[in-house]
Amino acid sequence: MDLQPVPGWGTIPRMLRDQAANHGDAEVVVAGDTRLTLAGLAHAASEVARGLMALGVARGDRVAVWAPNTPGWVVAAYGIWDAGAIITPLSTRFKGIEAADLLRKVGAKVLLVAEGFMDTSYLAMLDGADLPELGHTVVLENGPSGTRPGVLSWQEFLAGGEAVSPEAAEERALSVGPDDLAEIMATSGTTGTPKGVMLHHVQLLRGYWDWAELVTLREGDRYPIIAPFSHGFGINAGLLACVLRRAVMMPVALFQPGELMDLIERNRISVLAGAPPMFFKILDELEGRDVSSLRVLICGAAAVPPELIRRLVGRVGIERMINAYGLMEGTVVSMTRPEDPVEVIAGSTGRAVPGVTVRIVDEEGKDLPVGEPGEILVGGYGVMRGYWRDPERTAEAVDADGWLHTGDIGTLDDAGNVAIVDRKKEMFIVSGFNAYPAEIEGLLLRCPGVAQAAVIGVPDDRLGEVGWAYVVARPGTDLAPDTVIAWAKDNMSNYKVPRKVILVDALPVNVNGKIDKLALHARAEAAAS
Repeated sequence: MDLQPVPGWGTIPRMLRDQAANHGDAEVVVAGDTRLTLAGLAHAASEVARGLMALGVARGDRVAVWAPNTPGWVVAAYGIWDAGAIITPLSTRFKGIEAADLLRKVGAKVLLVAEGFMDTSYLAMLDGADLPELGHTVVLENGPSGTRPGVLSWQEFLAGGEAVSPEAAEERALSVGPDDLAEIMATSGTTGTPKGVMLHHVQLLRGYWDWAELVTLREGDRYPIIAPFSHGFGINAGLLACVLRRAVMMPVALFQPGELMDLIERNRISVLAGAPPMFFKILDELEGRDVSSLRVLICGAAAVPPELIRRLVGRVGIERMINAYGLMEGTVVSMTRPEDPVEVIAGSTGRAVPGVTVRIVDEEGKDLPVGEPGEILVGGYGVMRGYWRDPERTAEAVDADGWLHTGDIGTLDDAGNVAIVDRKKEMFIVSGFNAYPAEIEGLLLRCPGVAQAAVIGVPDDRLGEVGWAYVVARPGTDLAPDTVIAWAKDNMSNYKVPRKVILVDALPVNVNGKIDKLALHARAEAAAS
């Protein structure tokens, strides 16, 4: 399949201006009563940029967004890019500790927050947090104003922007360069502390232009964005890709199968993306539903159950299903193609996308023959520039020749299809969300009474995997598993909360003195059986 080259925009602000100038009447955002055309989005983004500039935001400053998927999030993102700033999304699942850690890590200058979502006060969660570089907080869209001293309402924020002329805002937007950073995306890993993946404008434009072409996203497609905008897939394969291709994005703040089915029927949805658990839930809701408008399904998972694909193709009647492999540090790596048979889609994540190279290597870095499992290395334009202000961990992830060492184990077949055999050594996936044991362990150590903690992922019929925590109590402490879980619910994103806490006198260690996770997995398997 030959791909059309990405137009020579170079930056996201120039892309938006070109689309608005030539296709201004095309709708790109629909949610409830809100409808935004490309021209409307461009105008609203400029107003946000003026507001940010009035607060002193300069090119290269970091602006954080802590909100669910809404039209306001879309406008905020394009406004941040227009201002030449770098967007740093925060998950709505974050609790105060997690949010403050990331805001501090990136040195966010402004925070745009959806106060009151799901009856949650995000501002209250940050009370007392040490955030020396955070100069301004703005309540996004039509949220409550006057909730905290010094917190601006959306109306106050936009009114302040009137001090900056439209001409100055336009000059700022056009000054953004292709190699300027556009995003710092949060990820974690073996150390447990948050890392910020740096991605730049031209890299994102190329990656998601090609992604959109391979999934055949096109003008007029109606595409609910269920993956959070705080996640790389939601912001890039959703918020960005829809404007690139003039498709209609429909932000979904909270996924509920029945409501999604209503949306599909009512709005004649044509493109749908998610992880296998979402599609299984949809299959359960199919009885009596008209889903004939669905044209393309995109399933982002290392392995998609073949029976799921057969059921979707047989019962939904879609044109094509796409499987893909990507990661924050390497953007889009491999994808199946529209013409691939079910066996390829179910058994692999497809071939490397144009401009990206995949190698499978052994522990010494030597390339392995077809079919032999080894670590997946990724090269090409999609590899991140590095981790924000973390050269040491950048050097661990990207070698001197520019190869990203993913830590994922996979194979290549004769056609170049990538199959994921094993994920990063300890990471597990809870209902589509990457959970990193070291990060969860670090959070659990802040729980009163916890001396040591070790977390593993175990299979779960409903969520794919869940965390089990093995905990050693501090001497003299009367610690109960329910107490630890309750604390975790108050202080962690829900997908990180261990579903089971097991109190132990000591954690098993291997010959190197490190916690023996294999022994814990064996215990968990024995307990489950």
